[in-house]
Amino acid sequence: MTEASVRGDGPPLSMHASRGPRGLRLGAWLGAQAGRQAGRLGLWIPVALGLGSALNFALPLEPSWISAALALLAASALTVAGLGVATHRRGGGALLLLACGLAGFAAVCIRTEVVRAPIAPASAGVRRVEAVVVDVASPGQGGPRILLAPVSISGLSPEATPVRVRLTLRGSTPPPAPGDRISVSALLNPPPPPSAPGAYDFARDAYFRGVGGVGLALGEPVQLQRRDADLPSGLRLQIGVNAFRWSLTRRLVDQLGPDRGGLAAAMTTGHEAFVPPAQVEALRAAGLAHIISISGLHMAIVGGFVFALVRLAVALMPALALRLSGRKLAAAGGGLAVLSYLVLSGAPDPAVRSAVTAVAAFAAILADRRAISLRTLALAATLLLLIRPEAVTQPGFQMSFVATTALVALVEAMPRPVREISTPWLVRLFQGARSAFVAGVMISLVAGLATAPFALQHFNRVAVYGLPANLLSEPVSTLLLMPALAVGVVLTPLGLGDLPLAVAGFGIDALNAMASTFASLPGAERIVASAPPWTLPAAFLGILFICLVSGPLRWLGLPLALAVHLAPRLPPPDLWIAQDASAAAIRMGDSAQALRPEVRRFGAEVWARRRGLALEADTPKAPEGFICSPYGCRSDSDDLPVAVIWSRRPAQVEKEFSAACATVEMVILRAPRPEGPCAAPYVLDEDDFRRGGSAELWRDPAGDWRVLWAQPLRGHRPWSTAQ
Repeated sequence: MTEASVRGDGPPLSMHASRGPRGLRLGAWLGAQAGRQAGRLGLWIPVALGLGSALNFALPLEPSWISAALALLAASALTVAGLGVATHRRGGGALLLLACGLAGFAAVCIRTEVVRAPIAPASAGVRRVEAVVVDVASPGQGGPRILLAPVSISGLSPEATPVRVRLTLRGSTPPPAPGDRISVSALLNPPPPPSAPGAYDFARDAYFRGVGGVGLALGEPVQLQRRDADLPSGLRLQIGVNAFRWSLTRRLVDQLGPDRGGLAAAMTTGHEAFVPPAQVEALRAAGLAHIISISGLHMAIVGGFVFALVRLAVALMPALALRLSGRKLAAAGGGLAVLSYLVLSGAPDPAVRSAVTAVAAFAAILADRRAISLRTLALAATLLLLIRPEAVTQPGFQMSFVATTALVALVEAMPRPVREISTPWLVRLFQGARSAFVAGVMISLVAGLATAPFALQHFNRVAVYGLPANLLSEPVSTLLLMPALAVGVVLTPLGLGDLPLAVAGFGIDALNAMASTFASLPGAERIVASAPPWTLPAAFLGILFICLVSGPLRWLGLPLALAVHLAPRLPPPDLWIAQDASAAAIRMGDSAQALRPEVRRFGAEVWARRRGLALEADTPKAPEGFICSPYGCRSDSDDLPVAVIWSRRPAQVEKEFSAACATVEMVILRAPRPEGPCAAPYVLDEDDFRRGGSAELWRDPAGDWRVLWAQPLRGHRPWSTAQ
């Protein structure tokens, strides 16, 4: 003991006594929590793959093949090093995850080259398209759409002809069926760029689907003689499957009627061509729009229904049940049902993701493993990201992956109920109903919370009554609608499908009634502005951290999980301009109004929702403070001194340009800028929009303007260079 300690110059002895044990307790607790994570490294493999793929897509320039090769070599070296380190000391897991990240980066490069195909040139004008109808696509705002495999396109050589083209048809006549050979004149362009800066890039999605052109048919398609023998065998098989799907769709609509049959067809074959728009809006406002898209819910119901049916059938045959495992036979039947449903649905991306997950679960049963586990989900996600790494950019994958992860984590965290040995059936019935209700509430709540950041960021819609609507609709869709549809579709070729399809029709009526009721309630739907771009990856990692980490440490991810909800929003722009300056919209307080409502309405809606604005309904009147004509709109006030000229006639453009230059600060032209001076300090013309794409403009009180362009945010990638 030193003299200072005797005199009392040092800290009290009690402080030393308490600090040591407290630090030891904290260290021991952290060590115990770290020990709980043992064996969970594999759960982070798809996360690392996804991060590597996302990093690739975030680059402004396309990586070279040398970058992909180096990434693969580095991934191989890190894998070997990680396995070697893991056998002797800690740290090998970090090397393995880094290797997975590099593999995800390289997978995008490889996939980009594999799907590379010609893209229609911009401003191609009117072309004559001779093609084979591959499928009937989901309708857009302009009308029904068809997917074509072009045989020839006027003005384009065979080497420059896109592999697939999507056309919007005019008129209300039914579209051509898959397999028809048609000729049609169409305005053909590359797939559209983002409607607003930072919005979803449909051109990137089209690139990985092989769609190299989109257009508008200028007349009725002319039917040509079919020559199926000239088509590749793979395309013939695809068309044959799609023709069967389309005929089944027409049969369902004819038998159940438009109000019932459209939704039944969408849930069975994936064709949404006959779903009434009002029905879609009601389902969306009620938070039930996920029922239309074939995804995890549908695959789980079909696979689970067949699993239970096969297992019951085996149990009713004692001779078979004593010799074979009924559970494994049921798993094999469920897997085959899921794959069959995948083919019947046309294999859209959400269905493919859900089918991979379901098949992995049934395969786990066949291998005597737990069907529902985070490891099974991680395996399915890893396979999917290796095959289709572009899935990381798709809202459907993001939402389905986090929702499924959250639900599986919930199953693992919830205590299993104790089964009593001798309990009256009435008590068991009450307990079962209570457990089912609690499970339904927890499933809807957890899935809604997990997907909320993505719904806010991508779709900017909040269905206020989504939880009760899903609780009420889940028994109808799970126990009545989907099983009846499945049985009806199987029995229809035998002439025995009338009764189950009628039962499915009653289920659809109930579903529509629920959607209409909740959609009509006050404040059923709210519009929320998108948060800054960095918040969505942060929320994604935060939610996964909560789900994949075991124990109390998981709640360290909560602040990240709430990033989209808590991050401040930027002030909304004063003006939006379409990518070709053919349309515009202005902000008016908490709402927006299109200056040219009949043109690019969809783009104006996307922009308004992203900025938290409600787009006003179409009105023939010009917005207050604006004078509009068929050639453009010009402000006659000082609040927003701007003029938008969408005429392309040189004489009219020069006239409108001269008038605008004398009265406003910002002049926006769809055509090239006329020669001569202009008093307006800011002028944007055709060249600016060709380089920059769609734009958002802010005007500060001092009169300075700021422009945010869409094209620089996309970078120079294969899907963006053709604009």
